[in-house]
Amino acid sequence: MRVTYKVVETQTVTDEKLEFLINRWVGEGWVLDSVKFAMSEASRRPAMAFLLFIRDDLGSEEGKSDGN
Repeated sequence: MRVTYKVVETQTVTDEKLEFLINRWVGEGWVLDSVKFAMSEASRRPAMAFLLFIRDDLGSEEGKSDGN
């Protein structure tokens, strides 16, 4: 079994944007692994978010692409 990882970065950190990105990549067969936030010193809100996804490739050709 081969596991592939995908990192999606967004500077728009709203519930709507995160929900859209999660639904998009889960709909393409990825499993949400975690969400990491990068904070800004000038604000209490996150400046960026990194969504980490994984999937089992099982040797498929699709798994060898970058997914973009």
